[in-house]
Amino acid sequence: MLTKRDLLRSAALAALTVTTMTPIPANAQAKAEWPDIREAKAIAEEGFIYGLPIVMNYAVMYEYSVDRNSGQFKAPFNQIKNEARVFTYKDTSIVTPNSDTPYSFLWMDLRAEPMVLSVPAVEKGRYYAVQLEDGNTYNYGYIGSRATGTEAGDYMVAGPGWNGTPPPDIKKVFRSTTQFSVAGYRTQLFGADDMPNVEKVQAGYKAQPLSAYLKQPTTTAAAAIDFPKVDKELVKKNFFEYLDFSLQFAPATPDEAEIRAKLARIGVGPGKTFDFKDLPIAHKLEIGLGMKDGEEKVDKYLENGFKNINGWKIGSFFGDREFFNGNWLLRAAAAKGGIYGNDAVEAVYPFTKNLANGDVLDGSKHKYAITFPAGQLPPVNAFWSVTMYDGKSQLLIENPINRYLINSPMLSGMKKNADGSLTLHVQKDAPGADKESNWLPAPNGPIYLVMRLYWPKTEAPSVLPPGNGTWQPPAIVATQ
Repeated sequence: MLTKRDLLRSAALAALTVTTMTPIPANAQAKAEWPDIREAKAIAEEGFIYGLPIVMNYAVMYEYSVDRNSGQFKAPFNQIKNEARVFTYKDTSIVTPNSDTPYSFLWMDLRAEPMVLSVPAVEKGRYYAVQLEDGNTYNYGYIGSRATGTEAGDYMVAGPGWNGTPPPDIKKVFRSTTQFSVAGYRTQLFGADDMPNVEKVQAGYKAQPLSAYLKQPTTTAAAAIDFPKVDKELVKKNFFEYLDFSLQFAPATPDEAEIRAKLARIGVGPGKTFDFKDLPIAHKLEIGLGMKDGEEKVDKYLENGFKNINGWKIGSFFGDREFFNGNWLLRAAAAKGGIYGNDAVEAVYPFTKNLANGDVLDGSKHKYAITFPAGQLPPVNAFWSVTMYDGKSQLLIENPINRYLINSPMLSGMKKNADGSLTLHVQKDAPGADKESNWLPAPNGPIYLVMRLYWPKTEAPSVLPPGNGTWQPPAIVATQ
């Protein structure tokens, strides 16, 4: 999720602060067949839930591949940006980013032709994954250790309108439901001195248009787009304008027919020109109240829509179009909880802001401990981690030892208890030299903890299926 989480949270409230009425142009959508108050509010509520992941995704895409002055810019469309580092508190475009694996990013413009993604051979002991996610935030495919193995290969990503025949050397064709899509690469890092090896793997990641792969001249070109600037204030005021813009690159799928028809009634959809400022005050209030109620539903789902195990929330909330099957609330909660999360078969994410009794985790008030009993570390084929975030922003926190997580590659340098168990010390102040190896620095305030279990084992003990597995995360205990 974005640094714009707070701005999206306040989007509805911003709509309610309007106190003046703007004259309505003759062609404004508000003038013709506007639904009655209750229906308009219900459409805005459902539309906010439906559109939240789409707008969030657009904001990340804009910062990463459109606005070169965003401070978070990675690379233009169809060019890979390799990060020879892990993410830190300075990375603010995506909420709950991992700090385990150096990222590589590829934002794809699939309007003119497909893209061919090539990966190198990767040693079997090093986990890597290429997650393909479209503008609807559907995970529509994977390349990597679990999904396709460790051999080199060429794969093709096509947009919703492509109907050609793939070259014979292409191992698999992936289909995005939208014309813009992102490939997120995660390459396992075993320690600071391992970065040169990660860079060698990253150097083998290639991306090129299909015509270049075939060594043929480009026959078509995508039209230039005037991407609307996105920032905190603009999203507060113009949520549905961003959704309106984004939908033109997302042909409706069968499960979207109903919600698209409803949105059209308030002027939102491909070819529409929704303009919030042109609505009369009554309609602004309807839209604002609907958005506010929609966001409250998303927050409530994040609180109660997952299984609570020892205070950790566990569930399966990322997947492809068939996985969501029109469940817009689940999709919105997944994005708000941590946009660009993996399918459960690739990674499971137990998360919490509370103790098992419901008390809020707060580094300004307490010290905490997480103890894994002997022989009961998270069961994975790749690796696991516990990452610390600020409880308000869901971003990584600045701390004196630049440690944002504790993960399984660090085990050799950590201290175990006499009975073989492993205790993590979660607190804002250093616990002392004898415990510092096991210290996970916390903020001076609310805490948000996320476990990551990459490539979880399927045989018992297992975290799968999420929320009903035979392995359970241990409870967090307040020690002071």
